[in-house]
Amino acid sequence: MDMKKRIHLELRNRTPSDVRELVLDNCRSVEGKIEGLTAEFVNLEFLSLINVGLISVSNLPKLGKLKKLELSDNRISGGLDVLAEKLPNLTHLNLSGNKLKDISTLEPLKKLDNLKSLDLFNCEVTNLNDYRESVFKLLPQLTYLDGYDIEDREASDSDGEVDGDGVDDDDDEEGEEEEDEDGEEEDFDEEEEDEEDEEEVEGEEDDDEVSGEDEEENLLIPPVPLIYYQYLHIFVCKDFPVLTMRTQCF
Repeated sequence: MDMKKRIHLELRNRTPSDVRELVLDNCRSVEGKIEGLTAEFVNLEFLSLINVGLISVSNLPKLGKLKKLELSDNRISGGLDVLAEKLPNLTHLNLSGNKLKDISTLEPLKKLDNLKSLDLFNCEVTNLNDYRESVFKLLPQLTYLDGYDIEDREASDSDGEVDGDGVDDDDDEEGEEEEDEDGEEEDFDEEEEDEEDEEEVEGEEDDDEVSGEDEEENLLIPPVPLIYYQYLHIFVCKDFPVLTMRTQCF
C-alpha cells in the first residue's frame, strides 16, 4: 500500500487537524519521498515512518507541534536541515538503521533547540572513534544519545517517553474511565456473588438446624414400652386338664 492510501485509511473519517498521532510504518513511498502528508496536520505530535523506503525527507511539511519523529530503517544519508526548518519543537528523533556515515551529516540538528533524544543505532557513524563524545559536543542540547546520557546512564522510562507518546490523551482518559466502570461492575458482580454464597451458606445452616431439631425431637420421643401380659392356657389331657401360665410380649 502506498503512503497516500495509508494516510487516507488512518484518518478514519477524521480531519487532519484532529490527528495527533500518525503511524505509517511499512507502507510504500514513491521515489523514496514523503507523499500525502500536508501542513493540515497542524496538531500532529507523533509521526512514525519506519521502513517506508525513504531516501529524503525534503517533502516533509511544516508540523509546528510535532515532538517525536520515527525514521528508522530507511535509506536516508543526509538532508537533515529540513528537520530544523519544518519541525521547530522536535524533542525525539530516531534515525536508526539509515545511511548516515559522518558526524558532519548531523550538523543541521544543532538548530533543533528542543532536541533531547537522538537514536542512531545501526548507522555507520556509530563506528567512528569518539562517536559519543563528538555527538554530545556537536549537539549540547541533547540529553540522551542511543538511550544513554553523556555519563552513560540509561534513560528512565519517564525520560524516554515523549509528551506525544501517549498522544491521544482524551482517548487515554476515556479508556481509564471505561476501565473504572468495568472495575465497578466487576466489584458489584463480586458483591452479588458473595451475597449469594452467604445466602447458600445460611440456607445450609438452616437445613442443618432443622435436621438437628428433628434428631432432637426423635431423641425426646420415649421408646414404646414393651407390654407383657400373662394369660392362662389350659392343656386338656386325657385324664385331667392342666392349667399353665404363659407370658406374651408385644
